[in-house]
Amino acid sequence: MRVLQLIDSLHPGGAERVAVNIANALVSKIEVSYLCATREEGLLKESINPQVNYLFLNKTKTIDAKAIKTLSAFVKQNKIDVIHAHSTSFFLASILKTLNKNLKIIWHDHFGNRATSSKINTLILKQCSKSFSQIFCVNENLVNWSKQNLKCKLVSFMPNFVVKQDVEPKTQLKGKAGKRIILLANLRPDKDYFNAIDAFKIIYKNNPEWSLHCVGKSFEDAYSKAIIDKVKVDNLDKSIFFYGSISDVSNALNQSNVGILSSLSEGLPMALLEYGFAGLPVVVTNVGDCGKVILKGELGILIPPKNSVRLANGIQNYIDNLDFAKQKGEAFKKHVTNHFSSRKIINTLITNYNTILEL
Repeated sequence: MRVLQLIDSLHPGGAERVAVNIANALVSKIEVSYLCATREEGLLKESINPQVNYLFLNKTKTIDAKAIKTLSAFVKQNKIDVIHAHSTSFFLASILKTLNKNLKIIWHDHFGNRATSSKINTLILKQCSKSFSQIFCVNENLVNWSKQNLKCKLVSFMPNFVVKQDVEPKTQLKGKAGKRIILLANLRPDKDYFNAIDAFKIIYKNNPEWSLHCVGKSFEDAYSKAIIDKVKVDNLDKSIFFYGSISDVSNALNQSNVGILSSLSEGLPMALLEYGFAGLPVVVTNVGDCGKVILKGELGILIPPKNSVRLANGIQNYIDNLDFAKQKGEAFKKHVTNHFSSRKIINTLITNYNTILEL
């Protein structure tokens, strides 16, 4: 079996990490594992197993004839059986299907707020879904949405998973050791950084030695600028630190003491699983599958979105109760290790690949 993971970029993000993790995990499980980044490379390129056959397409527009021709030739030359397309790469995969009739297409939906997609995007996705052999979704809400709106009969839940990173430690977090809060999220509106900053402002009043560490890509847009400006206006620029995208995420997590997510929407966030893998106590908003991952608050603190006071109270609870924080972190780590490890999920994935190849 020869399987290609298709993803738009290799900038650190949930869908991108999943694509790389799957490609790496398949190396020892199938004949050949491939990975193609269509538009941009990024820091996750360092994480690709050398045994994964990698292609960078350098696609510059939605319909890029040169890129389509290059990828089609690559698929034919390497006798690829399955394209596992992540997020918005489904469009290119659908075009490839028209040029390679025997090719099987799987679409992997990572977008937690799918129901809010524009009508035109939904229409395009609906048309392309006719070429899908199977759809994987990172939570049950997305499964239900796909079943109701798309033209693929085989739709199933496929949880994300975490793996141990083998990347050289580079990042040194600022602030005082033992008093660090980390937010692992790209600077996008759905991650609601303003909520996190407002919560930290409350924390800072009584805990000035604590600091907030923001790890994620800045898109140098109006939203990113507004976040930086708010930190300065609130006089928190010596306690809130931004690192951009980093390759050694696990190293940063190992230097942290509390993990938070202040999101407005999520699918099944890789950041939350990575917090668990690192043994961090967490405070997360009740969106997407966050509640399911921490067993409705049994393994962490679950709060409503858009509520900085509740977020601050959750963090303060850990600061005031170090034994409680340690207990939650250890229990969460055990849960993530047992239920979101690669072996179980990859075996299920391969079973699905074999099933569609037999259709």
